[in-house]
Amino acid sequence: MGSQVSMDVGAVHVVIVGGGFGGIAAASQLQALNIPFVLVDMKDSFHHNVAALRASVESGFAKKTFISYSVTFKENFRQGLVVEIDLKNQTVLLEDGEALSFAYLILATGSTGLFPGKFNQVSNQQMAIQAYEDMVTQVQSSQSIVVVGGGSAGVEMAAEIKTEYPEKEVTLIHSQMALADKELLPCVRQEVKEILLRKGVQLLLSERVSNLEVLPLNEHRERITVRTDKGTEVAANLVIACSGIKVNSVAYRSAFGDQLASDGALKVNEYLQVEGYSHIYAIGDCADVREPKMAYHASLHANVAVANIVNSMKQRPLKAYKPGSQQSPSHFFALFPCKKEKEKILRILKGFCVRECVKVNAINLKRSLFV
Repeated sequence: MGSQVSMDVGAVHVVIVGGGFGGIAAASQLQALNIPFVLVDMKDSFHHNVAALRASVESGFAKKTFISYSVTFKENFRQGLVVEIDLKNQTVLLEDGEALSFAYLILATGSTGLFPGKFNQVSNQQMAIQAYEDMVTQVQSSQSIVVVGGGSAGVEMAAEIKTEYPEKEVTLIHSQMALADKELLPCVRQEVKEILLRKGVQLLLSERVSNLEVLPLNEHRERITVRTDKGTEVAANLVIACSGIKVNSVAYRSAFGDQLASDGALKVNEYLQVEGYSHIYAIGDCADVREPKMAYHASLHANVAVANIVNSMKQRPLKAYKPGSQQSPSHFFALFPCKKEKEKILRILKGFCVRECVKVNAINLKRSLFV
């Protein structure tokens, strides 16, 4: 994939919707192959959201998690909000009225969720960084903090706060008994629980917050009362919600009907082509592939999608994507900033993870995608 495509690509143009891990991986490969493309995203910078929660507790860290798209992709980047995909005329319409024609379309819209775990809004780099700096101030001002949601994001948030500010009271409320994502090994999920307890995080498991919709999120207050469905009340100065992650289908939902899965993801075949459309690919979280939703998998999807675009151009057989039983938990190391704890988790995962799992430094991973 490293050499340029030795054929006339004048009539070929690829539009990539979404500049997350999958989108930038696809764009980088197309750029290296000298295949014309445009990458579209509502933000002006790539956000390494794997490190977003560290940026929520450490001042100055957020600027390391954003990289300008235009610096890397220059005129091949458009900042804009996709309002329509015209399948008949093969165009992507932006909110400002610009229409981008495509011979091939890669949908990489990712997932959406609550800040600070996700930052999905029209913004520039300075505004985005300031949002995280403001979050750091809220955390620093609060002595008692409640984290709602015990998936990987919630676990990471609680661990980041308690590691950076061990004197603060941190309570994690989760509706299930087991913490972190269900795709992880049971022994890993148990170790996560034990590490949080050793750090001093208070755990309320099998309880659901019943008044979340009226709670002020990400804002320091003198007193906030968090209530659960079992009658438990927790007093806090700050509430951070780390739940409600869902597929970001806004850009394409109106264009695709029968191709939508129940969660809004796009049904794809083994080549990652959207069902019924040989020139449209879905990668990352918005692809209905039965495997954990991870940045690592999104980059693998990008490899297959770009390879198949090239193969289509050259009239060669397409490459199938085969979801593996292995996963790369490199993102999971962010839950545990201490080297000793990272090494312990790595020992548990030994034999289960692929080579990429040793890439502990999230920022280096971010930059490697832009090479």
